[in-house]
Amino acid sequence: MLQIQQIPALNDNYIYLIHDAKSGETAVVDPALAQPILNTLKQNNWNLTYILNTHHHSDHVGGNLSLKQQTNCQIIGSENDQQRIPGIDKKVSEGDTLKLGAYTIQVISCTGHTTGHIAFYIPAASALFCGDTLFAMGCGRLFEGTAEQMQQSLNKFSSLPLDTKIYCAHEYTAANAKFALSIEPKNKDLLATIERVKHLRANKQATVPTTLAQELATNPFLRTNSPEIQKSLAMLGASELAIFTELRERKNRF
Repeated sequence: MLQIQQIPALNDNYIYLIHDAKSGETAVVDPALAQPILNTLKQNNWNLTYILNTHHHSDHVGGNLSLKQQTNCQIIGSENDQQRIPGIDKKVSEGDTLKLGAYTIQVISCTGHTTGHIAFYIPAASALFCGDTLFAMGCGRLFEGTAEQMQQSLNKFSSLPLDTKIYCAHEYTAANAKFALSIEPKNKDLLATIERVKHLRANKQATVPTTLAQELATNPFLRTNSPEIQKSLAMLGASELAIFTELRERKNRF
């Protein structure tokens, strides 16, 4: 059984510890800070085996060197980002696989937010750790990549099983929901989800992980083929890339 523990950090980051009880191996995804992870490892009596970095931004790699120094773990990151991942030991790219105990972790390239962004997918756990590419009801800003690259990355995620749990790296859901509602105000799935999000946040609870099924029903960036969204943008019949590009630009200004 794979155990996944969510650790809040900084203002709105989520760090994830993934532990395989049988082998005793533990990975951490995007350690913004070292200390909260060290505290949790100690509480659980776990030893850190790997750091999995989705991309190079400081709020995802800030704890790398301290954790490596204190745990002797191995740091894994994108081959395309090797110059920007502190302490990287193993470089991976699209199609590579890793092992955490008996579990296989697939590496998915998801360029857009950055040019070297990757995600980690564990099929046997129905879990996708997607960094800043996909959020609940949103997607990452295009700091280094293009709209076309981001849409291609999201299309890869959309082809995964519907029950895939999406472990995104930030608590952006409430803000994303407001934008989604401005684009698709009559979406009943969206309206119901917004009520659930309000309740969770009022009780200081996390809104992630979400699921792929949930995102396909509510996330405008995965719904570029929706006639309602196309009408809302006055772009009925336009290409899905044109729709996506317009959505991303509007979200930037929202």
